[in-house]
Amino acid sequence: MPDNLADLQREIAELSDRVAALRSTHTAYPDDSAETAEAALAELGFAQELLQDCGRRLAAAESAAPRRSNGDDERAVLRAVFTQLSVPVVLLDHDGYIRRINAIGADRLGSSSGYLSGKPFANFVDLRRRAAMRSRLAAVLRNGESASFDSRLAQRGWAEDVHLTLTRLDVPTEAAPLVLVVMSPPLSSGEDEGPAPLEPEVEDQVVVLAARRLDVLTRMTRLLLASAGPGGAGRPLALDDAAALLADSYADWVVIDVCDLPDSAEQARRAVVAGPSGEDGQKALVESLDPLRSEIPSDVLKNGKSVLNQLIEDETVLGAAAGGAPLLSALGAGSLMCVPLKGSRGVRGALTLIRRSNRGGFRLADLGLIEEIGEHIGLALPPRTEG
Repeated sequence: MPDNLADLQREIAELSDRVAALRSTHTAYPDDSAETAEAALAELGFAQELLQDCGRRLAAAESAAPRRSNGDDERAVLRAVFTQLSVPVVLLDHDGYIRRINAIGADRLGSSSGYLSGKPFANFVDLRRRAAMRSRLAAVLRNGESASFDSRLAQRGWAEDVHLTLTRLDVPTEAAPLVLVVMSPPLSSGEDEGPAPLEPEVEDQVVVLAARRLDVLTRMTRLLLASAGPGGAGRPLALDDAAALLADSYADWVVIDVCDLPDSAEQARRAVVAGPSGEDGQKALVESLDPLRSEIPSDVLKNGKSVLNQLIEDETVLGAAAGGAPLLSALGAGSLMCVPLKGSRGVRGALTLIRRSNRGGFRLADLGLIEEIGEHIGLALPPRTEG
């Protein structure tokens, strides 16, 4: 009898082949049925022995299997209770990553529990509140005292004020303490620091988004033809107009960094910043920053590859103000992308688009559109000589 699964599978395959051969022989030579029947009985006897041996081994394995203990039953009950709780609950590890989240909590964060597991919980907190949340989490882990405070969740085009309660859990089987986060309605409804959420039913409609992308591409093409195309004004493309068009219809903030000479990323300068009206202070802040000191624009200028952050995890990638506050936090950003402006002789600049947390994040289709527009702008940029 076979000693392992591979041998058993081989024996069964060989038995099947022999049975098929006997069946074919009986069909082709019915006069020799006596001899064929004798061979078939021999194969049937072998199959019986094989099944009996497998049955004995299965019975032995079942009797030797450890029975479920009361502790396992308790853990199963607790796991079911945690999953079905009517209150959003999240279990974090000591680094702030989501270890487990119940069904209503996953729904509150706008995704499934499987996707959310392993993600930093702070990524789902609005950038304006993220630093405070991280500090509270560190304090709870450090001193063991629970913390309760108002915060804001921001993800996929919506922003929601919540009340968070953080409690440290010391579990004997865990090498480091865990933190239990309970989400509840906010205790106070103060002045809203961020922009009002847009209607998700509009932001998530595929047809509406596709039509919006087509409209943006059409308007940009018309702008390019009006400046440098046949019958146009014959003047170089006004980057201010291109940035204003994108800021008006596709993003909240648009930043254009250019290289006066192709592939001279080390000499890049910030050319244009377009954003919401009435926010001159933030616009001046963006204009004052050196693109070479901003991680994402600098990388795009040097390697010519686009970057898409559907969800901003590191708020420092576009630089910081003089006081150290991250630029993206000051802008209330929720999503960004940056594409190269490619001319006929190489990378001529970088185009960065930023959406606030009250809007749907940029998607791959958006990146494809802006990459196309970036190439158009790069080709329309006139070459500048040194000096």
